[in-house]
Amino acid sequence: MKRPTVTGKLSCHRDGYGFVAPDGGGDDVFIPARYLRESMHGDRVRVELTAQRGSGRREGRIIETLERGYTTIVGLYEAAGAGGVILPHDRRITCEFAVSAGDRGNARGGEVVVAAITRYPEAGRGARARVIEVLGRADDPDVETLIIIRKYGLSPLFPDDVRAAARSLSSAVTDADREGRVDLRGETTVTIDGESARDFDDAVSVRREGNRIRLLVSIADVSHYVPEGSPLDREAFSRGTSVYFPDRCIPMLPEELSTGICSLNPRVDRLALTAEMLFDEEGEAGETRFYLSVIRSDERLTYTEVKEILEDGNPGTTARHRGLLDGLRTMEELAVRLSEKRRRRGSIDFDLPEPEIVLDLQGRPESIGRAERNLAHRIIEEFMLAANEAVAAFLTERELPCIYRVHEPPDPQKLKDFREFIKPLGLSFRMGGGSVAPGELQRLLAEVSGRPEERMVNQVLLRCMRQARYDAENIGHFGLASPCYLHFTSPIRRYPDLVVHRILKESLGGGLRKRDAKRIAARLPEIAEQSSQRERTAMDAEREIVETMRLQYMEDRVGDVFDGFITGVASYGFFVELSELLVEGLVHLTVLPDDFYRLLEKEHALLGERSGRRFRIGDCVRVRVDGVSRAQKRIDLSLEDEAGRAVSVREGRGGPGRHLPRPGVPKRGRKKGVRPGRPGRRR
Repeated sequence: MKRPTVTGKLSCHRDGYGFVAPDGGGDDVFIPARYLRESMHGDRVRVELTAQRGSGRREGRIIETLERGYTTIVGLYEAAGAGGVILPHDRRITCEFAVSAGDRGNARGGEVVVAAITRYPEAGRGARARVIEVLGRADDPDVETLIIIRKYGLSPLFPDDVRAAARSLSSAVTDADREGRVDLRGETTVTIDGESARDFDDAVSVRREGNRIRLLVSIADVSHYVPEGSPLDREAFSRGTSVYFPDRCIPMLPEELSTGICSLNPRVDRLALTAEMLFDEEGEAGETRFYLSVIRSDERLTYTEVKEILEDGNPGTTARHRGLLDGLRTMEELAVRLSEKRRRRGSIDFDLPEPEIVLDLQGRPESIGRAERNLAHRIIEEFMLAANEAVAAFLTERELPCIYRVHEPPDPQKLKDFREFIKPLGLSFRMGGGSVAPGELQRLLAEVSGRPEERMVNQVLLRCMRQARYDAENIGHFGLASPCYLHFTSPIRRYPDLVVHRILKESLGGGLRKRDAKRIAARLPEIAEQSSQRERTAMDAEREIVETMRLQYMEDRVGDVFDGFITGVASYGFFVELSELLVEGLVHLTVLPDDFYRLLEKEHALLGERSGRRFRIGDCVRVRVDGVSRAQKRIDLSLEDEAGRAVSVREGRGGPGRHLPRPGVPKRGRKKGVRPGRPGRRR
């Protein structure tokens, strides 16, 4: 009998095995190392399904490579004879690339290079490449950032035709632009963003009407300046999203738009698309309408300033923005109503901490801490969620083609394993037919809040969740407990939002003609897939640059002792997040007390056979930083007891006298502190 096949993208692990994410969604297929053939990480492949294990995991073997994922690689060049070899920086690409003498360019041993792949690995023949760019020495911190930019195919520069199109735009709103728009310049309107933000794509305004509150969310009308099919549009589609690093932003659109005419800067006219919603005391929208507008933001506020006014009562900040005080208090009240409504319907909120990196004047990490998520963040998040849902409902009710933000329910087997995992803690949740209502999981998170095992339960539950993505079909958003959701509020930095703006504007202009609706619908699956892929690429790049800066920072902390908690276990050891720094390192089995440790996969724990000692996700431990390897992207840790002595079987690895963390960091001058992405999580 012919076995079923699936096609999808291959993701390899550095240990040799891989997973294929099927086209169009669904559970990944596990590919054992022996069945990878000559396929590489990132390739699109065809897989023959061979088995389904008791765990429910599908397995398969690659029978065809349909499309190569990479045309270039970034790696370390090592001289060998007249030529050399390139060792890929991405350890998921497990083959080496031979370089002939004529293809090495000016590369010297020990330098990081970008190379074009001239031959992919084949049966009996190795891979080859040609050096096209030398980035510099591998130990140069600036080169490490360039590596990640090149590795993920990001470009800070725009093509000539895109730059020319951006430069041709007016830098101010004209009388012709204002024609036919609702004039909201008389409304008290503000933007609220992080201190380092420069692209302001959303502005808000509120009015109290008895017990009801009217909310106006005005979003930059990017589609007015970026026509469909134009050079600007094609480039935005290709990039998919802006990418945010601690020291720079790689924007989706050129600065003439992203920080210029499309940014809702204070005290200047700007074109917008406004969602106007009237909410009752229960947070229900009784009246909603959308229209083209022209606005003038009264003030560019930061999250910190709003917190100082509403939570801290800071007299200086309050006096400086006294005219906005009533409006901000009304915003706070509305945000509470909306949050309560989401809580009642079962929306899940992990509220996990994000790292904040402060750079010195040389661009090196000076400190790492937890980025604050305060009341001001929650106000804007609730308002943006409300606007996104309102637009989604409007377009769906009219059966218009649309690009949705979807989030599938967790894998049933993972949920069952999770339920068994939390049973010894006296915790549980109801399942029916292999599924669970999101409200049940939110109830569980509320129940465990404040308990010692809170972080452990959050971590393990998060691993049960699938990743949100874009789709032309509406299957709902599980995490938000929303039957209908999309992205509308960030067209400067997300391509799907720009597409939604175009569809909404067409519907406001008399409705989509059948021919136009069919044309738009035909492109939406491609846009959804491309946007999802580019979002994943951006997330991977942002995560890797933060991890690189963590490694740079920790090189100066070798020998320091920290408190932390276990975030993951594996057959070779367990991972610990340092509570003070949000930095993760590995305690390898070889530095644990003399014992044989067995991995209890479903319990997320390691068990010592002789001692009975158990290391489990969420356990608090004290560790010492033993070493940092940038090449292996690893921080090595070892256990310490309460007296500061190393708990280890190795000789010479500690004892009394080890120092605790230094009370401060060198004062070399601060550059700025930002999150790895624009404030606001990807829902």
